[in-house]
Amino acid sequence: MTNNTLEKRITTIPIQKNEDPSAQTLLKIAEDSLAEDKALDVTRISLQGKSAMADDMVIATGTSARHVGAIANHLRERLKAGGAKGVAVEGLEQCDWVLVDGGDIIVHLFRPEVRAFYNLEKMWLGDVVSADPPEHVKTAGL
Repeated sequence: MTNNTLEKRITTIPIQKNEDPSAQTLLKIAEDSLAEDKALDVTRISLQGKSAMADDMVIATGTSARHVGAIANHLRERLKAGGAKGVAVEGLEQCDWVLVDGGDIIVHLFRPEVRAFYNLEKMWLGDVVSADPPEHVKTAGL
């Protein structure tokens, strides 16, 4: 077999390096990251048809401010490693409520009592989700 014959049998598939990861890919990265960091009560809300800001929103709880901060920092790094561009993080100073904006997905990370106070699930889903906080979440009189 000559080199010309071999070259004809090899098909090159161009890879676009600037291609952004899909929303589903980012969602999988986020969910895996949250599971690896032992985030609690992870809830995904589809925003398709409800908001143009993102395709999906994920809400999760950390056990303490330090835990929330660690989850957020790991998530930012994993999203960047997965190809997300311009990942923005807000709220790391206090770590009561940290927002990680991955473009097509938004992740809200809360301490338990802060999550119970803001109750984003009720805001986005209405009566589909109970207004009462989960039994293990204690409110701190916010």
